[in-house]
Amino acid sequence: MTKQEFQNMTQQGIVLLDGATGSNLRKAGMPVGVCSELWALEHPGVVKELQSAYAEAGSRIIYAPTFSANRISLSLHGLQDRLTELNTKLLAITKEAVGGRAYVAGDVTTTGKMLEPRGEITYQELYEVYKEQIHVLAESGADLIAAETMLDVEETLVVLDAAQAVCDLPVMCSLTLEADGSALYGGNAVEMVETLQEMGAAAVGLNCSVGPDQLEAVVSSMKRVAKVPILAKPNAGMPEIDENGAAHYSMSAEHFAASMKRLVECGAQIVGGCCGTDPEYIRLMAKELGLA
Repeated sequence: MTKQEFQNMTQQGIVLLDGATGSNLRKAGMPVGVCSELWALEHPGVVKELQSAYAEAGSRIIYAPTFSANRISLSLHGLQDRLTELNTKLLAITKEAVGGRAYVAGDVTTTGKMLEPRGEITYQELYEVYKEQIHVLAESGADLIAAETMLDVEETLVVLDAAQAVCDLPVMCSLTLEADGSALYGGNAVEMVETLQEMGAAAVGLNCSVGPDQLEAVVSSMKRVAKVPILAKPNAGMPEIDENGAAHYSMSAEHFAASMKRLVECGAQIVGGCCGTDPEYIRLMAKELGLA
């Protein structure tokens, strides 16, 4: 997908993303604490069933489960030498599951390492980490890149720099924000949009953190300064953790879909769900938005 093709798609109306991956893999039996990318590779049927259901529900863009398949995060599991294999095969699994019914995004996220001077990693080190993963995703046939659940603008800028160095694919950027629009490691929603769109992001927005019912003011503030589409992919409300450490999300699919319609009215143009959502949430959102 070219950047112009992405722009043309967003100009034609609301673009529906997929819902959660990780929380659905856990419901399907993935243990806590394992490398989710390796588990997904070892259980391709689970991944294909979920992603095929998202395509059936109306998702136009589906994220490959390559979320933390970067060298730093994989090294926590001793899997850094399988980086190329994991990204290549997980993207192929998604493309097979989708079967041409939706675009496939190569998914990247934070490494958890803060940039100097606040942290211990240099710009160049982080740049090389992201460049390595994005290069593999682009070479493996990703239609676009999604940088999601990012923690601050500086880190996201490194992703953009790395992507632009190795490919011409559009890059969607979303940070995890508090209900007041502040980012976890500093900055706010308006600054994020202004900075990232000027540096070449094809879409900018938020994902994870809180439910859509808490984000109307944030999305409205982003829309006022936006020159690119605003992306919203929130959780199904705030999680409650049970005695076994499992997260349970309180917002029903019906409530979520109605709340997402209000976010669209506030200016969100690329919408989906994060933790706690599943294909039923996407199906009802498509219906609520008149896309079904």
